[in-house]
Amino acid sequence: MKAKILVRSVCLVATLAFSVALIPGCGDGGGGEAKHATISSGPMPEGESWTGVYFHPVYGYLHLVEEGSNVVGKWKRADQSKWGELSGTHTGNVLRFTWKEHTIGLVGAGGESTGKGHFIYKMPKDGKIPELDGQYGINNDETGSDWHNVKQQRMTPDLKSINGDTGGLATPAAGKWD
Repeated sequence: MKAKILVRSVCLVATLAFSVALIPGCGDGGGGEAKHATISSGPMPEGESWTGVYFHPVYGYLHLVEEGSNVVGKWKRADQSKWGELSGTHTGNVLRFTWKEHTIGLVGAGGESTGKGHFIYKMPKDGKIPELDGQYGINNDETGSDWHNVKQQRMTPDLKSINGDTGGLATPAAGKWD
């Protein structure tokens, strides 16, 4: 019990001074089990693919590209404050992924968040516009916050369009700073 209190005290101090991700055991409540989604995969809807661009009002446009059972993606938040990347594998209509999100303009451990998540590819009852219904968690957790996206019908994914801190501006070549 004293050890658990000590770990939580160290985590509290570390949270105030550094990123929690640097201190082992701090992101999971002091050594607890990671939270995993209890979901079963089903068939992918006929004629559908994970490849596409999906929209969420906070997380902006999520660009996904499927290659076999692997899926990679990138997004930039609607307010332009952060950008992220994910990669994972799908089985049928379920994609399980790891993600990393970067705070634009912030360098160091506090500038990144990581975690895991999952999406379920769904067709609404009207059968018109596909949706990704999922969750993501921090560090080793796969659940915690909802992440619902609607597939955009006339957009092609472009992973290179999400380029992080530069906002599309060219960066100086190494050794060319004046």
